[in-house]
Amino acid sequence: MDYQLWIDGKWLPSKGGGTMAILNPATEEVIAHVVDGSRADVDRAVQAAKTAYYDGRWSKRTPSERSKILWKLADLLEARMADFARAESENTGKPYNFVSLGADLPFAVDNLRFFASAARDVHGSHAGEYLAGYTSIFRREPVGVVGQITPWNYPLMMAVWKIGPALAAGCTAVLKPAPTTPITSLMLAELSKEAGLPDGVFNIVTGGNESGQALVEHPDVRMVSLTGSPRTGMRVMETAAKTLKRVHLELGGKAPLLVFDDADADLVVSKVTLAATFNTGQDCTAATRVYVDQGRFKPLQEALVEGMRAVQIGEPFADGVAMGPLISAVQRERVQGFVDRAKAGGARVLTGGGVPKAHPRGFYFEPTVVVGADQKSEIIQSEVFGPVLTISPFQDAEEALSLANDIAYGLSASIFTKDIGRAMKLSANIEAGTVWVNDHIPMTSETPHGGFKHSGFGKDLSTEAVGDYQITKHVMVSHA
Repeated sequence: MDYQLWIDGKWLPSKGGGTMAILNPATEEVIAHVVDGSRADVDRAVQAAKTAYYDGRWSKRTPSERSKILWKLADLLEARMADFARAESENTGKPYNFVSLGADLPFAVDNLRFFASAARDVHGSHAGEYLAGYTSIFRREPVGVVGQITPWNYPLMMAVWKIGPALAAGCTAVLKPAPTTPITSLMLAELSKEAGLPDGVFNIVTGGNESGQALVEHPDVRMVSLTGSPRTGMRVMETAAKTLKRVHLELGGKAPLLVFDDADADLVVSKVTLAATFNTGQDCTAATRVYVDQGRFKPLQEALVEGMRAVQIGEPFADGVAMGPLISAVQRERVQGFVDRAKAGGARVLTGGGVPKAHPRGFYFEPTVVVGADQKSEIIQSEVFGPVLTISPFQDAEEALSLANDIAYGLSASIFTKDIGRAMKLSANIEAGTVWVNDHIPMTSETPHGGFKHSGFGKDLSTEAVGDYQITKHVMVSHA
């Protein structure tokens, strides 16, 4: 299919932009063409969102009215779940039954329903007398026009994580999907019209770096929300500072998993293997660094190697497939480079480490286990974004905590132990936005997602996300 831009509630051709071919990473075939948006395209979308914001067609609607439309959008998405899941798998290579239809789509529907309810949340609104003779009223008002940039690893879900809280708060939005995975976001835009979202409230400009830069620079955009790499986040912050925009950043992770001597080995293997290979490891919260008590190191290492070898790789629509390809040839080269440099630095690859022989076509990569890497090495310190685990030993809880925190990222972590006191003490001291105990990777719409340090700031999911798109206004009324 050929897609245009979604601006002001309609499909529009580009003004000066080119086109981009969209590939299926499992087959390397072209499945669509989309617009490579120009600065003029971005300006049209921002002006549409600005008009929609200031004429009150969305920002002045009651929370109840906004909630009903978001809820209807969730219902429509649920009714077309199979269509969206199929498009998502074709565009990303995700296993259809296991990931797209089995996980991503149901969670996205639930996210929309949660934000539909959050639109009516009043816990931040209150009044009182803080100075004699005056009543103060605190109002929570929308930021205004927001620019939102989503990544390629969870195209539809990240679009929902962006627009859900923004629309619930009363903002209008211009969304720029990742250039390789725009299909389901464009489908969602058209569905939003059917749900009753007013024209101009939700706009989509597809494209690469130029359209993203134009969106961040635009003086009428009040806030930019990005999910991406730290390098991109730094560039967004630097650019946004020139117009004093709010910035909301989710910038990746390098999750540590601390496995103690009392941990259930079978549980560890099942949870770690899933968390390392789900979505082909292309997840900011993926299991990446496994630290094991020295006394359990050898048997856990062997069990994890066997667990990773057992992961079924295949094309997205094949039965029983748990892991598909990486998103692109560039990403596969990047992952391969990490593994090759680790080996050159003295680390050992116990399983995987390259392209599976059974899948010469498509951007596949084997589930990989690396041991013997130095704590300061690249493969432990940097985000690989592929199905690659490192396993390292620790002597005691103090060293485990030190190793977990000895990194620039701080998005997620997990602790495997039967000692609840140990788990509580460590979870209070690990620098991560989410800490799981005896599990890794589950999320809910009610619980906030965001990180420490180079993993960024601001929250996705939960009512905290809605608050990020609002400003508190103080109204002070004199009794006289």
